[in-house]
Amino acid sequence: MVGMNLETQDVNLTRLKQPPIHILTQIQPHGVLLVLQEPDLKVLQASRNTSTAFGISPETILGKSLDDILDPFQVDRFRAGLFSDKLDFINPTKVWVRRKGDDYLVFDAVFHRSADGFLVLELEPALTQENIPFLSFYHLARASINQLEGTSNLRDFCQIIVREVRNVTGFDRVMLYKFDDDGHGEVIAEEKLDEMVPYLGLHYPESDIPKPARKMFLSNWIRVIPNAHAEPVELYPANNPIANQPTDLTLSILRSPYSCHLEYLHNMGVGSSLTISLMKDQKLWGLIACHHRTPKYVPYELRKACEFLGRVIFAEISTREEVADHNYRMKLANVQSALIESMSQEDNFIDGLFHHEPNLLDLADATGAAVCFGGQWTTIGRTPPEEELDYLVQWLGKTVEDEVFYTDSLPLIYSDAERFKDVASGLLAIPISKRSYVLWFRPEVIQTVNWGGDPNNAYELKQSESDLRLCPRKSFELWKETVRLKSLPWKPVEVKVTLELRKAIVNIVLRQAEELALLAQDLERSNAELKKFAYVASHDLQEPLNQVANYVQLLEMRYNEELDQDAKDFIDFAVEGVSLMQTLIDDVLAYSKVDLKGIEWELTEVETALNQALGNLRGRIAETGAAITFDSLPTIVADPTQLMQLFQNLIGNAIKFKKKDEAPQIHVGVQRQDEAWLFSVQDNGIGFDQQFADRIFVIFQRLHTRDEYPGSGMGLAICKKIVECHRGRIWVESTLGQGATFHFTIPVGGRDLRFAAARRYRNHASGRKKQNYPFDRR
Repeated sequence: MVGMNLETQDVNLTRLKQPPIHILTQIQPHGVLLVLQEPDLKVLQASRNTSTAFGISPETILGKSLDDILDPFQVDRFRAGLFSDKLDFINPTKVWVRRKGDDYLVFDAVFHRSADGFLVLELEPALTQENIPFLSFYHLARASINQLEGTSNLRDFCQIIVREVRNVTGFDRVMLYKFDDDGHGEVIAEEKLDEMVPYLGLHYPESDIPKPARKMFLSNWIRVIPNAHAEPVELYPANNPIANQPTDLTLSILRSPYSCHLEYLHNMGVGSSLTISLMKDQKLWGLIACHHRTPKYVPYELRKACEFLGRVIFAEISTREEVADHNYRMKLANVQSALIESMSQEDNFIDGLFHHEPNLLDLADATGAAVCFGGQWTTIGRTPPEEELDYLVQWLGKTVEDEVFYTDSLPLIYSDAERFKDVASGLLAIPISKRSYVLWFRPEVIQTVNWGGDPNNAYELKQSESDLRLCPRKSFELWKETVRLKSLPWKPVEVKVTLELRKAIVNIVLRQAEELALLAQDLERSNAELKKFAYVASHDLQEPLNQVANYVQLLEMRYNEELDQDAKDFIDFAVEGVSLMQTLIDDVLAYSKVDLKGIEWELTEVETALNQALGNLRGRIAETGAAITFDSLPTIVADPTQLMQLFQNLIGNAIKFKKKDEAPQIHVGVQRQDEAWLFSVQDNGIGFDQQFADRIFVIFQRLHTRDEYPGSGMGLAICKKIVECHRGRIWVESTLGQGATFHFTIPVGGRDLRFAAARRYRNHASGRKKQNYPFDRR
């Protein structure tokens, strides 16, 4: 290997691996090539071996008409066909070229038009002077097809092809070479001499047949090299005099092979070769490769017979493959229809994918599947843990922009997947939204691949006197590779059907979203009416209650001396009832005012809101001797009034439910999480049984009688509503007799980030800092 910097090496490798083969200016020496100008058929370029074939030098032949070189009678026979676009009807044409005296040569004349619009005539020596009759083609193909009727196995089909081609051509070795999706190929059928080393089952790297060569095989279905050791013949002149560049020889039969390919054949011990393209859906499916250890010439018509045979038999293979593909497509289509039907019948589309037969696994022949929707995972079969799924979805969101993503080697592109390769070396994913995905998984399948030589050293760079050239490997001995971190590949039909499922899911989600939007509108309207009713009712009820209280108290003042003790107690009961009713009305009104639309978002210092709440509770704090401490509190985006109300209710609740002989000890803490601030209000009060942790947030729900602890049962319900309107959540942890700790979160959203860019959080330091509220002692 020659030393060079990496950047230069990459550029040179690209150029060397993909040379412009179609504009090579050399041909194989067994034939003659003429580039003609129409319509007068004047010679523009000629191969330099015309002296041997015609007895005329290439310099002399330039500018001459074809009538001057061949017998005009012969030219007239195919001239009419040249003016049509169907040159196959006149190929090949037998032509006689007289040299000296009665000496003449017979050629097979084959015409084609180059990609740049010039007529190219190629003359190959004719081994017989008679054309092969059509019946020979027919009987050849019919005999082969009869053998196919007894088998349905692809490998057996291919074996029949190579056997029949070898019988017809007499090559030492005939192989059928199938391309894989990644570009490398495998020999799936072989007929050979017994003493030759077998290549059956060996894989060959993509560089053995590079992209330019494959492109040529797409255009030129048959390619022959009669003598791999023959010296090529130059075209004269090298450039087409009209185009001022080399003539495009993509369709040429005689075009000389690229030097790297000839060296490749030499290293394999091949003296001559014949290659036939096998096409499926306008793509190169594979090749029939014929090798002979010595030079071997195959006439044009026999080559065409082999091409015809390959096409006919391969058409039968393609048909049977398509039938199998169609059956699988129909199976998946039925699974897809059943899933869509199940989704449409369920309130939650995910239930339709998982809880019926067939289920999500059946759609892609997967061993595991998972759906992430609304931040929740639903899985079936063998899948990675939910934590790994979260990271995987984050990676997909950053790297995948298409409607579908699939790979059979996930650990090679997402290194974390190596931790769960046993269940998910293969991944097929469809996004429903930015954070919602449907995923299918396949496990690692460890395979041993047999290569014809080391694929990691498929070629080497050598520096010659003039330039750098690419040289193929010299050894084709068996080289075993253990392939890991790969699953079975996803089939195109599986990818397609999952895309169709994605459309169905999106439509169902959109329909459900519309239904939810209508319900939300109805709820919003109902809530608005209830708020209006609560507001009006509270105001309308205040006046009669005030009248009741005023008149009862006036009655007590005016007739105090005439009332006995029972009457005075009854009046006290009435006044207390009115007071309780007024408290209930005030709390209902406060509850109705808390909603998302009413929040006024602004940058709020939590410590300020807390101090306001403590100021409102000054009397109760002083009365009970409560001590309130708090951490260094951040600045967040929230509604300051509602935040103050939240702290006031929670701290007031802690003071109310204190132990009889012990002053309340209350601490307000805070921690920064990934996406939220976590606040806590901890007390040393009476606590309660944890089984009532959810009940206490329900409106009007109480764990104690009013005689034990006064109140309306609305305080914690208001707290819950305030937190939820801030997109957070609230919960409590408690043990009877050991106090309670209320937790709530306030999300760190886009508003926080924008405000933080303008102003740093205040008093946000690491560690825990306690502060005594000035009114925490009597």
